[in-house]
Amino acid sequence: MPSSDTALAATALSPTLALAIELMRRPSVTPDDAGCQAVMIERLVRLGFRIERLPFGDVENLWAVRGHHGAVLAFAGHTDVVPSGPSVHWQYPPFEPCIDDDGMLCGRGAADMKGSLAAMITAVERFVTAYPDHPGKIAFLITSDEEGPAQDGTRAVVEHLRETHERLDYCIVGEPSSSERLGDIIKNGRRGSLGGVLHVHGIQGHVAYPHLARNPIHEAAPALNALCNEHWDSGNAFFPATSFQISNVRAGTGATNVIPGELEVVFNFRYSTEVTDQTLRERAEAILDAHGLDYRLDWTLNGEPFLTEEGALIEAAIGGVEEITGSRPALSTSGGTSDGRFIATLGCQIVELGPLNATIHKINERVRAADLDTLSRVYEAIIKRLLT
Repeated sequence: MPSSDTALAATALSPTLALAIELMRRPSVTPDDAGCQAVMIERLVRLGFRIERLPFGDVENLWAVRGHHGAVLAFAGHTDVVPSGPSVHWQYPPFEPCIDDDGMLCGRGAADMKGSLAAMITAVERFVTAYPDHPGKIAFLITSDEEGPAQDGTRAVVEHLRETHERLDYCIVGEPSSSERLGDIIKNGRRGSLGGVLHVHGIQGHVAYPHLARNPIHEAAPALNALCNEHWDSGNAFFPATSFQISNVRAGTGATNVIPGELEVVFNFRYSTEVTDQTLRERAEAILDAHGLDYRLDWTLNGEPFLTEEGALIEAAIGGVEEITGSRPALSTSGGTSDGRFIATLGCQIVELGPLNATIHKINERVRAADLDTLSRVYEAIIKRLLT
């Protein structure tokens, strides 16, 4: 049986686990922060952080800084979580965190990413206690809009920091980067994401009289096939080749005997640093034009690719993981997007380092409870390498 509230209270929880559980009890479904940042602010104020609340729209954001001179190391993350779905499908209630008999911390946000937030806070608490007059500055950039539209969260905070001439040298994003064991993967970059919605115009008509209609599905099929088979690039040492994927196709009136008048195709490029979003737009439109389609194409740039090459942050992150876990991590740029794509525009070195990602966004999200204590020690080791 899992640890109940009474059992949790009676158990000698580590500071990291106790804070993670306190945050996980708050149902902060995006963009609702549900008071999580207030919990973090209370801890940071006690450490001497200067707090700046930055609400934009319905989103709560936090920028907190300790120190006055030298290199700036920021921890970045989000308090919002994805919806749990029907709680009846969960082994344990999603917002009643528990530690099961296998030592797993169960509940929404355990991996993505309240566990990381707790590990960051406790790592900084120990570091500041040991080095109250540390050189450099430590900062926290926290949002409640990472899992949602991502317009009024980190993106908006970054613009505020740019306008106020705040500098970031290093940034650790607590996204769950690990694959098989804690710290086996450090993300030192991400592919770019370019989305498109293609509207192909035809002429609606009766399926028995195709000569009186123009079927946009038939007309678009060869062009879509060409897009799917196009060789966009070969990638490079850090990034796989650019991929083009169709995620949705919509057409028709609902009747089986009607040729549709319009086709909508939703697609996405995940692209490397070998190409630009502008190059991809031009090449895709050239293929559509070559097939003579009557179309409209709406583009959305979700994020440009970014890469942190070897330097002080990579060295500190690898060294910190190796010191605490005994294993050397690998660098990777795989996976989806994160708020790192916005922070990277400030020109800082950035990595993503967090717990295992096996259950993120899933029913029965969980992480090994002991991993969060280990992660906190890894974060502390990285701070020491950069700021002492």
